[in-house]
Amino acid sequence: MYSYVARQPILDINKNVIAYELLFRDGKSNSFPNIDPNLATSNILTNNHLTLGIEQITGDLPGYINFHAITLIRRFPSFLDPKKVVIEILEDLDVSNKLIETVKLLKEKGYTLALDDFDFDKKWDVLLPFIDIIKVDVLAFSLLDISKLIRTLPDSNITLLAEKVETLEQFEKLKMLGFTSFQGYFFAKPEILKQRKITTAKQNILDLIGQASKTELDNEVIGDIFSADPGLTYKLLRFINSPTYGNNQEITSLKHALVYIGELELKKFITLLALSDLNAGKCDEVMRLSLNRAKFCELVSQTKLDEENPPKAFLTGMLSMIDGVLDHDLEFVLKALPIHPEIKSALRNESNYLNDYLTLAKLIETGDWQKSEAFAKKIDLTAEYCFETHQEALAWTDGMLSNQ
Repeated sequence: MYSYVARQPILDINKNVIAYELLFRDGKSNSFPNIDPNLATSNILTNNHLTLGIEQITGDLPGYINFHAITLIRRFPSFLDPKKVVIEILEDLDVSNKLIETVKLLKEKGYTLALDDFDFDKKWDVLLPFIDIIKVDVLAFSLLDISKLIRTLPDSNITLLAEKVETLEQFEKLKMLGFTSFQGYFFAKPEILKQRKITTAKQNILDLIGQASKTELDNEVIGDIFSADPGLTYKLLRFINSPTYGNNQEITSLKHALVYIGELELKKFITLLALSDLNAGKCDEVMRLSLNRAKFCELVSQTKLDEENPPKAFLTGMLSMIDGVLDHDLEFVLKALPIHPEIKSALRNESNYLNDYLTLAKLIETGDWQKSEAFAKKIDLTAEYCFETHQEALAWTDGMLSNQ
């Protein structure tokens, strides 16, 4: 029985998120668990975080789901909407007559089908007429081999999806080879060649983050920054008045926010606003992942009864991709960023409690369940608590961004 799901973004050639792969805990190879379909429609949908449907996890984007042979052939969960899922056929399946028959039937029912970790073996040729997407692990082959192998595929409308793309250089080369979908964390890496100058406006935003890292806000400094860019106040109020936050009174000014929600909460919103502003023109998933890590780290910190002011755990998660946002190496950014030394240490991956929370968030978001459970135990947290907290952070993040 499974109960928790991680998701990994799938992007197009413009770095827009077009789908998520869903990684199931307690399923072999993160796949959909091999259980009776009647249990799937009753117990699973009642007892886990899919209660509101796949679209609640993917934000109405398609969800890629791995299936093993026995689940695919005998126990396929027919409650899954063909418009909302992509069925991934795992590479370790035997291409039997039963599998071919099942794949053909699923295709006729309108499901989108993908071959996962495609190895270009001729045994798959019989399935290719029914396949929409081929996923290639780009770390398993050289780029030269990939360019040769994809030429052996039959002419068709099959989409090529590159998995484990970790650098922008890989991304650009794979685009030239005909890949149009990409999975991996390349989008969060700094484009060092661009070396975007930290302008006065951007330095003001970094100073704003620095203010959020202090025990007491300097209202005069904050007021000057907001006065220099009136649009910042509007954006801040959009975040604060999000239905997800649950205010029963509309906040109409910075001063009003300070009085009504308090200095601690205002610091978090200021950080959220600052990163959103810096991330303009970059991949939206950077903001989503940063927010999710921030909320996860904050919730763990609260459970640990850490000092909440300043909100160091929240800031650590929020700034965990700041080098990619600013297109500079991390040390350059940290020199320009006036934040608490403990946060800087955590961002450098130096050992401290904030880095522990961030490491745990990263392990869970990639669906590395075994390592995340071991790490949770190391810092005296239960795996169940961590996975529930991750789901809570996901829901909060999606809610916050859905109103922007």
